[in-house]
Amino acid sequence: MTTSPRTILRIYFHAAAQDDALYEQLLTVLEGVTPRVQAHPADFSATVDLTGALRYWNRDAEGLTALIRLRILALYGVQSSAGVGPTVGIATMAAACTPPGTATIVDHDPYQIAAFLRPQPAAALPGIGPATARTLSNFGLRTIGDLADTPLPTLQRILGTAAGRQAHDRARGIDDRTVVPQAPPKSIRASHRFDRDELDPDQHHRTALALTEQIGAQLRNAHEVTRALTLTVTYADRSQSTRTRKLTEPTAHTPDLATTGRELLTLLALQRARVRTISLRAEHLTPAENATHQLTLDNPDDKARDLEAALDRAHTRYGPGIAGAAAAYHRAD
Repeated sequence: MTTSPRTILRIYFHAAAQDDALYEQLLTVLEGVTPRVQAHPADFSATVDLTGALRYWNRDAEGLTALIRLRILALYGVQSSAGVGPTVGIATMAAACTPPGTATIVDHDPYQIAAFLRPQPAAALPGIGPATARTLSNFGLRTIGDLADTPLPTLQRILGTAAGRQAHDRARGIDDRTVVPQAPPKSIRASHRFDRDELDPDQHHRTALALTEQIGAQLRNAHEVTRALTLTVTYADRSQSTRTRKLTEPTAHTPDLATTGRELLTLLALQRARVRTISLRAEHLTPAENATHQLTLDNPDDKARDLEAALDRAHTRYGPGIAGAAAAYHRAD
């Protein structure tokens, strides 16, 4: 018995207001086509396994993708971009290089897969971040084709055993990851999209700090605390890097969130990376009344919490962004 080749869709939603309620409604549209939907709330996207749905809907991959995008636009007025391919990695890469309002389809034909993968920069390959791409570039490995042509032992010496094997396989279109159906976890998210691709590390840090202030205010308004933060950076080519860190204790205290946010940004080693969007997500939320706080005799900490409460009242009355840490505000050009 032969199995049908996989058909994977990665779809990005381009909404003016990326709120959680809208996101869940968009996921419902996808689940009306197939139950195999994996949510990616950090970047307002989803991965969908269309393999079984193609026969049910009596359409090919291009036709079913067009139907999904049309339903999303008709029901919610949300434009989308999509990538379809035989693996999760190829679909993700196809979506990343697709402008809003269009779709990129990569067929199962090995020659089409190679033609799509090989010319792309190494950094476009899922799992290759900016720092790894710089390391590969130092060895003259700048494209995915270069990675595919490099002997596996050589890549493993450069990247390590597991990472080298993964890069070698994915550069050749081999990716056994599956779509794991899951609803978006309970979380609070804030994001900032730059007007142009931003290279300035100072602006990156200001944005991350501003996002921690937004997250903190939302948590306190909802009377919840978070146990972990996830920072997602989207680059000019729409590839992404994500880092997650657990907090020392559940909190909604902005200085604690800001410390962790800065650590996450430092881990990404962006330097002069061309950044398009920075998103921060608070995860593993619990009611604030159930959380414990380490008591100290630190009077400045109490003053900081009193200041937070005053800022929260100002935001409630006058709107967000009316006041906050000076370091969180962008400099005028």
